[in-house]
Amino acid sequence: MKKLALHWWILIAMAAGVGYGALMAQLEQSSPGGYYAEHVEWYIKPVGTVFLNLLRMIAVPLVLFSLASGVASLNDTAKLGRIGGKTIGLYLLTTAVAITIGLVVASIIRPGQAIADDPAMLKSLREISGAEAGSKIEAASGVSMLEQLVNIVPTNPFGALSNAAMLQVVFFSLMLGVAFTRLPRHRAGHVIEVFQLMTDAIIQMVHIIMKLAPFGVFALLSTMIVDLGKNPDQLSTLLGALLGYVLTVVLGLVLHLLLVYSVLLRVVAKVPLRHFFRSIAPAQLLAFSSSSSAATLPVTMECVEKKVGVDDEVSSFVLPLGATINMDGTGLYQGVAAVFIATAYGLDLTVGQQLQIVLTAALASIGTAAVPGVGIVMLTIVLKQIGIPLEGIALILGVDRPLDMMRTTLNVTGDATVASCVAASEGALKIPEPEGGGGTAPAAEATEQAASSDE
Repeated sequence: MKKLALHWWILIAMAAGVGYGALMAQLEQSSPGGYYAEHVEWYIKPVGTVFLNLLRMIAVPLVLFSLASGVASLNDTAKLGRIGGKTIGLYLLTTAVAITIGLVVASIIRPGQAIADDPAMLKSLREISGAEAGSKIEAASGVSMLEQLVNIVPTNPFGALSNAAMLQVVFFSLMLGVAFTRLPRHRAGHVIEVFQLMTDAIIQMVHIIMKLAPFGVFALLSTMIVDLGKNPDQLSTLLGALLGYVLTVVLGLVLHLLLVYSVLLRVVAKVPLRHFFRSIAPAQLLAFSSSSSAATLPVTMECVEKKVGVDDEVSSFVLPLGATINMDGTGLYQGVAAVFIATAYGLDLTVGQQLQIVLTAALASIGTAAVPGVGIVMLTIVLKQIGIPLEGIALILGVDRPLDMMRTTLNVTGDATVASCVAASEGALKIPEPEGGGGTAPAAEATEQAASSDE
């Protein structure tokens, strides 16, 4: 008998959690006395708390090891230093733009406003968070942008690690990775291998934790529905707001595809859009079904090299690096999710806090492993940085997998787009001629090679 995929189990757990929470709330309402609410509080809620703690546990080491080893690995491609600069610059730029699009779209649509407009639901959300979230935001907004920039540099990196000061951890990891590249390879190679091994081990921990996700989703949603679903109007409000959140993320992804990738392809790479999207369609479909840029990488490289026409010297560097640091879809989702959760809690993010989201998510994306579900881990980093209650993740976790499939597709599309742009700037893009002998490569030499390979 074929096993159900994880995302189906999460969706089942979401439905079961909502149903179980609504049942407990109904029983509590019909038989006052606190038994059913206490049952959820004592036996169900701890499971969700453990799941959140597991996510918190791996966030810091994931950034430290993967980011430091990722930067250090650039030492192996020193001859592609110029290509590396263009690649990293484009990846970080498009990620920052994606996060900004997510923030703008979410701020305009405000899908969590329906929750915030319900005083009873808002009060319950704040009680669930275990602390008054508004005080955290107020404390964070009391720090000036200059102080925030200065505080990125840690005085004690071990203190930053223990306190989960994520921007400081990212800065230290970047510096450590750069330092590794300046050491002789025969000396630093063993340490870099250890960091890469630790990254692989943490990714395995992510796989294990995500297997527990259905239980965590069930517990988190059951607990939340018991508090929020006692009133049917509140439950319908919650589900309506969640639908609005999903549509907001999808709209942001589509806008990024149309406004950023399409423009880069037409203006920088000068690649016909129909040719490009037809060429990378197999990679996009695999990315959608696997939710993993890393799993899709071999197909992406084949499509980009043999169909789009990118030279393998460029693709072999740009695409594997993109599977590690290019997380446009994930960054956009984090921006929307942060605004959604903040709005649901009745919190208005300041311009400074939104800039923190852009900076934190863009830098954290460098350390995001290309595996399913890790976007939730990185979201905890973003929320923690701006003081949004992490318990709000329970609002969106049930629909994370379908959105993960869509944002991974955007990530892979971004990898192929940047590879095309970098190759075009290096004269290494050889667009095959269409049937009928129309299109040519940018240069005469490229034209000959394109014609000879069009068999």
